[in-house]
Amino acid sequence: MTEAKKLFVKTYGCQMNVYDSERMAEALGAKGYVTTEAVEDADMVLLNTCHIREKASEKLYSDLGRLRALKVAKPGLKVGVAGCVAQAEGEEILRRSPVVDLVVGPQAYHRLPEMVEAEGRVVDTDFPVEDKFSLLPERKSLRGPTAFLTVQEGCDKFCAFCVVPYTRGAEVSRPVARLMDEARGLVPQGVREITLLGQNVNAYHGAGPEGVWGLARLLRALAGIEGLERLRYTTSHPNDMDDDLIAAHGDLPELMPYLHLPVQSGSDRILKAMNRKHTADAYLRLVERIRAARPDILLSSDFIVGFPGETDADFQATMDLIRAVGFGAAFSFKYSARPGTPAAEKPPVAAEVADARLQELQALVTAQQQSAQKAMVGREVEVLYEKPGRLPGQMVGKSGHLHAVHIADPVGRIGEMVRARVSASSTNSLAADLISRSA
Repeated sequence: MTEAKKLFVKTYGCQMNVYDSERMAEALGAKGYVTTEAVEDADMVLLNTCHIREKASEKLYSDLGRLRALKVAKPGLKVGVAGCVAQAEGEEILRRSPVVDLVVGPQAYHRLPEMVEAEGRVVDTDFPVEDKFSLLPERKSLRGPTAFLTVQEGCDKFCAFCVVPYTRGAEVSRPVARLMDEARGLVPQGVREITLLGQNVNAYHGAGPEGVWGLARLLRALAGIEGLERLRYTTSHPNDMDDDLIAAHGDLPELMPYLHLPVQSGSDRILKAMNRKHTADAYLRLVERIRAARPDILLSSDFIVGFPGETDADFQATMDLIRAVGFGAAFSFKYSARPGTPAAEKPPVAAEVADARLQELQALVTAQQQSAQKAMVGREVEVLYEKPGRLPGQMVGKSGHLHAVHIADPVGRIGEMVRARVSASSTNSLAADLISRSA
């Protein structure tokens, strides 16, 4: 019997990359690969890259440099680069890093099995006509009670700072029938919560019975799957939050009371420069409508500080918006130019100014996060156990509001849903006392 080949996957960046890494591992599983957590044991190393964060390329080349010695020690080792940096740089990766055997973009990774067996070094960064998802094997390698499900890829918004339209392509939505089949297949594997993924997920417009379905209609159908108890989705654009999707937050108990809704800035002048196509006031009015539908919803957002041309007044407008909304969480970053994007051609804000603004903004959102968590103390929450805690007899899971919750429960099981009362709030999590178990 031939010994199985071992695959080591490193995933950078977003949740969609986590999903993509799982699917690539499954595709290579059909060629006899099994995953390993030890890079030194691998017969193939796959780096699934992200181009959103700062210095993405430098991180990739640094990791490739560390693989040089392993490649010398194991001449048969294959090294692949996938994801958005692969899409953006293609042949340049082969030129700069001799250890790399193959480069595959995020729209072509269903071709990985053939690429692995090809002679020589290969690059595939095409945007193929075929649906890659329909050519991938059935999902079988899941771990835990939660799963990601990509429903939409690409973006047509062309925000001035973003590389996604260039690395992921135009908006494409998967057909309803295939998504329903994949979701139904997850439940027997123990999945109780699914997060729908897309670069612009609420722009979903998939082919379904009786025409094109929007995200709200898809969520309503998924909520009817027996055994699937929780639904989430990310990442959204404010301009695609339609009436039906807002109503779904009030109508569907399976849709969790947490929404990531990036605004990026509170300055209309900067929003226009970013090509966001919404105003701060429009965002605030949208928040009012969402909270009217689901009063207990927790909102999170993304903020870019120091975008080219941002003045002190622009920054204060962002701070005013944060104070007006009251976020339960936020991701904030100092602007960094992405080659090929319109904003990259503009002079940046001085680094020391951007650094000071970022610290001020993060202090405010951290205070809001802590306030939101402290407000949970004394409340009952449902928690889906995801893993054992650090302490003996402790379990950790997520509440509906996506808070990490630690519960003393020596007989608790991964995948179990329990009811608990929150007893304390710490920096990034809650503690709670067990009340009851779900039937």
